[in-house]
Amino acid sequence: MKRMSSIRTARNLTLSVLILFVCALGAQQLVAEKSKDEQTAHNVCDMITRYHISKKRIDDTISEKLFNKYISDLDSQKLYFLKSDIDAYSAYKTNLDDLVKVGNVDFAYDVFDLFLKRLDERMEYADKLVDQEYDFTKDETAILDGDELDWAPSVEAINERWRKRVKFDLLSLKLDATPMDEARERLHKRYHLLKETMHQTEDFETFETYLSSLTHCFDPHSTYMSPQTLEEFQIQMRLSLQGIGAQLTSEDGMTVINKIIPGGAAAKDKRLEVGDKIVAVAQEEGEWVDVVEMKLSKVVRYIRGKAGTVVKLKVEKADSGESVVYELIRQKVELTESAVSGQIIDAKEWFPNGDPGRIGVIHIPSFYRDFSGAQAGREDFRSTSRDVLGVLQEFRKAGGVDAIMIDLRFNGGGALSEAIDVSGLFVGHGPIVQIKDSNGRVKSHDFDIDGLEDPVYSGPLLVVTNKLSASASEIFAGAIKDYGRGIVIGDTTTHGKGTVQNVVEVGASLFNFGNSDSSGALKVTINQFYRPNGDSTQREGVKSDIVLPSQIDHLDLGEASLDNAMAFDQVDPVERKQYGYATDKLIQQLTKASRQRVASSEHFQKLSEKIDRYLERKNRVKIPLKEEVLKAEREAEEKAEELAEDALEDATTEDDENPFKKEPYNEELIHIAVDYLKSLENRKTAGN
Repeated sequence: MKRMSSIRTARNLTLSVLILFVCALGAQQLVAEKSKDEQTAHNVCDMITRYHISKKRIDDTISEKLFNKYISDLDSQKLYFLKSDIDAYSAYKTNLDDLVKVGNVDFAYDVFDLFLKRLDERMEYADKLVDQEYDFTKDETAILDGDELDWAPSVEAINERWRKRVKFDLLSLKLDATPMDEARERLHKRYHLLKETMHQTEDFETFETYLSSLTHCFDPHSTYMSPQTLEEFQIQMRLSLQGIGAQLTSEDGMTVINKIIPGGAAAKDKRLEVGDKIVAVAQEEGEWVDVVEMKLSKVVRYIRGKAGTVVKLKVEKADSGESVVYELIRQKVELTESAVSGQIIDAKEWFPNGDPGRIGVIHIPSFYRDFSGAQAGREDFRSTSRDVLGVLQEFRKAGGVDAIMIDLRFNGGGALSEAIDVSGLFVGHGPIVQIKDSNGRVKSHDFDIDGLEDPVYSGPLLVVTNKLSASASEIFAGAIKDYGRGIVIGDTTTHGKGTVQNVVEVGASLFNFGNSDSSGALKVTINQFYRPNGDSTQREGVKSDIVLPSQIDHLDLGEASLDNAMAFDQVDPVERKQYGYATDKLIQQLTKASRQRVASSEHFQKLSEKIDRYLERKNRVKIPLKEEVLKAEREAEEKAEELAEDALEDATTEDDENPFKKEPYNEELIHIAVDYLKSLENRKTAGN
């Protein structure tokens, strides 16, 4: 691991003092000349205590949390550190607060250095274990969950953990019909790659992990982003990057082309293909850099660059193994797969014997917004609300739809302003979300755009969520429910992230000396949001009107399962319109019909069995290492998986361009949508 000598030197030198005139303060202040890391750590401490909604101080309580969190982040399964290692650092438990506030982060680097040492020792021993013979008829078990283990009291104890770990890995491969020689080779390679990858950890990554461990002591969503991570965050928000337009993956230490992004440089060049391996990278006039066994994130940094510049790739072709060199000109790549998409489902095509209905499905993967493009006044900047409006217009051009379904499954959130604007397209002018600041002040944020007093779309509306629908997704789903604008379908409830984060450049927070672009950023929880009805979505989420069976629903993925998650609370409700699209009676009717279909569905029956087996194993602490026992468990699981996959494959269309495919879960969603249309029509007829 390469360590900048200037950082090491700065820790041991007496800091010189200089006088700076800071106009914003209007006075002279003494400022210690610190290394970049020290100044950044100091600034992050100042920012998290100043801006975080909890107003917590960095004290001994936070110090102990930081101690435990950082070590757990490095060794969550307790496979590397010994109890004596933890005890040796125990004096830091109540001192880290004082150290980090003055910018001292030596603890992070020292503990990581020890982690690498222990990693090397464990990998050396694991390599020997891989080649040993094992008795897979012996009735023994292993504990693989670090939360159920204490720190190993001795080298002998941790070696025993590794013996069982290696035995489990070999047995798992054996049950996958992998020949033992090949299984041993694969494990040698796996452990070697783990060691090489960890040794490639750069200083900024260690630093980022440590400061994020600190911010996570306040809540799970406040985090420090290094300049490199900040760049990735900005790419996702603006849905574009500058590079060759290829999705990469790492396989056995090799960088492999996983997908060619349409419209990118690689797609236009047409020579790079899926499966090709990149073995070296060079800039236009630079030297070749060998990227075999290099961390994928580092390879990406070598390949990515400004539009119009040249990057050279040395490639091993997937089909022939031939080594070739390609020169590509980087260009701006639009990440269209992360953008809003729409499609119209004709219920009669899916169910020829069923009732008619044209359902417009709008898939929203995230609430993105190109803030820099908007601030620059570019007319073509990307945003979720603009793209949703575009899909609504496309539906009209295609002859209209009878109902619209908004698919928010796996949507982790995004820009608050986009959640408000997208909600406004369906509820019109009015309050969308209430926000409480760190001083307890509550303010309602309304959709208020000139010329859009009424909803852009005012017909029947369904919203689909799951336990991974979070943050901005919950603002939207909550507003739809509170306005009685439509029905929510999916898991029992959404994720439960009811807090708002703001991203602030670290260098710009205190004394802006012009280096704000090189110190990363702090994503800090500054507000808590509430639905128009006054409920926070924090921990509780937005409950579905109609619940469909889902294994995700039973996973520990919600906000309530996260360490240091903030509590649920309420504020006063605000006045809003009521559209009457989701009465209790209507929801009861739809739920009854859906449950009858689900109960008679072979797919959902098999899914229910799979969920039951998962729940049985969920709280199991010990894993069997006896072949016949583990084999029986695996066969039961594989059989259930096979049946589920067969049912899915039989019903899936071949159109990969549409995210909403014809499979049992989506079929039930369309059934509910058609029932919804019929119920609304019957209600309208009865009213006449």
